[in-house]
Amino acid sequence: MRGWGALGMGCALAAGLVACKPAEKRATAEPVQVTVLALKPEAVTVREALAGRVAAVRSAEIRAQVGGIVQRRLFEQGADIAAGQPLFQINPAPFQADADMAAAALQRTQAAWRRAQAQTARLEPLMREGAVSRQDYDDAASQRDQAAAEVAQAEAVLARRRLDLRFARIDAPIAGRIDQALVTEGALVGATDATPMARIQQIDKVYVDVRQSASALEALRAGGARLPVRILRTDGQPYALHGRILFSALQVDPGTGDVLLRIQVDNPERQLLPGMFVRAEVVKSQYADALLVPQQAVQRVEGRAQVWRVQEGDVAQPAEVQLAEAIGPDYRVRSGLEPGQRVVVEGIERLTAGAQVAPKPWQPSVSASALRAGAH
Repeated sequence: MRGWGALGMGCALAAGLVACKPAEKRATAEPVQVTVLALKPEAVTVREALAGRVAAVRSAEIRAQVGGIVQRRLFEQGADIAAGQPLFQINPAPFQADADMAAAALQRTQAAWRRAQAQTARLEPLMREGAVSRQDYDDAASQRDQAAAEVAQAEAVLARRRLDLRFARIDAPIAGRIDQALVTEGALVGATDATPMARIQQIDKVYVDVRQSASALEALRAGGARLPVRILRTDGQPYALHGRILFSALQVDPGTGDVLLRIQVDNPERQLLPGMFVRAEVVKSQYADALLVPQQAVQRVEGRAQVWRVQEGDVAQPAEVQLAEAIGPDYRVRSGLEPGQRVVVEGIERLTAGAQVAPKPWQPSVSASALRAGAH
């Protein structure tokens, strides 16, 4: 009996030793699946949409230069008008009568000048022979010169009367689109009227005036007129129009720190009308070798920006970065990253410092690609 008890205790002790022996093999952790972006410098142009107002390239108010009764309107309201095209006809009868009177006065002075000229020519040889005095000849020459001056005066009066007659027909001073007529047939108009008869605006090209921060002018000076400008609709979509910056104002608004920018836009289909409010997308800044990271790759830890880098051996480590402005779906990196480094974009939530990762190239979505292309 004692032998059997000792044998049982030995077996129990052996079983306990086997149970307490540590495992020789441990299960290894699987690498974290992530997508990464390899950073590379690229040229970036940052644009800013600014509110602006459309103005006509040229605008003319049609006014009468002589007084009279409007007989006819010679244009269709809202039509395109050529320079020199007749617009209104004022009753020409009074001006024609004045021109006829001036022409008759000119003929009379010309007759008097010819008579004085002939008289002087007759007295000249007689004066040389002593038949008439020198005084008589000088008086005749003076009358001839006075008659010549009266002829010149009569010619000027006739030219003025003919000009008034021509002004009785009011022509378009510029080419463009004419608005509604502001006077009707039978209205009495004059050169001092406060209200114009109509307005013409040239809108095949228009100006868009916007205000830009004075601090952003350096990029505009660097690019000048070569920098394109896009005009945006109310829904944010661009018009199919080409614009360029003409100039910036010389004075900065002390209240806002802004300067006025004038943009010239080709408007062949008259899509933009004077007075419209639009948004002009202008260049804010340019970078020759910017590093961009997707916004979804950035975390905020205690108010500081951080990304995850994949180092040699596919090991993930956090890195603090300094960020500049947002450009579409990306941030521009000011410091903390170098070209060629790999940044984790997707799978960040499963990472710890030193974690082994299985990286795959990150592919942006179609919408993100479109935003990135539009912003750059």
